[in-house]
Amino acid sequence: MLLYFVFSYLCKVFYSKKTLGKFDTYNIDLKNLAPGVYEYDYFLENKFFIDIDGTEVQKGKVNVHLTLKRTSAAFEMDFQFNGVVMVACDRCLDDMEIPVENQNKLVVKFGKEYAEESDEVVVIPEDEGAINLAWFLYEFVALSVPMKHVHPPGKCNKAMSSKLKKHSTKSADENDDFGDDGMDDDITIDDDNSATDPRWDALKGIIENDNN
Repeated sequence: MLLYFVFSYLCKVFYSKKTLGKFDTYNIDLKNLAPGVYEYDYFLENKFFIDIDGTEVQKGKVNVHLTLKRTSAAFEMDFQFNGVVMVACDRCLDDMEIPVENQNKLVVKFGKEYAEESDEVVVIPEDEGAINLAWFLYEFVALSVPMKHVHPPGKCNKAMSSKLKKHSTKSADENDDFGDDGMDDDITIDDDNSATDPRWDALKGIIENDNN
């Protein structure tokens, strides 16, 4: 039920005249298509991703080939995607290229109101008879991006990685090692007022023994 209301809301907003101005290219008048097979080609570039304002992907260059088949009962759409998108590296936060090469299917039916029967089957009002594919194209691209995206070894921004590592280590130390009074429970104070940590003392002893 929640999925239906989300889908209905997106459709009403996305198909409004104000929104469609940026995405007229992706509008298909299904009602006036005769039974048969139709071919469409789209190129999704940076402006597309910026205009659609999604959170997963904001830059890219992706070619899309759509084969649409109208039958007596529905409109069967086969999408082929090929290109690259830019996303932030999970490790250093710099942009990195992710290849996009996949296929998706979408079946559109006419009905009284917007609905989503499954991940691949949607219903649109027959009296409107048109569908704008922009959001579907974006979703297909975004879903093709792996959950984890990290630069290959040696390609990360070393300065940023180092800063993030230090910050993460510092945060972990502050959360795990300090007691309620803000002092590390394992640290002791020598007579000369210098703080020593027995863990480091043990490590120092091991190193000295190895040197001897």
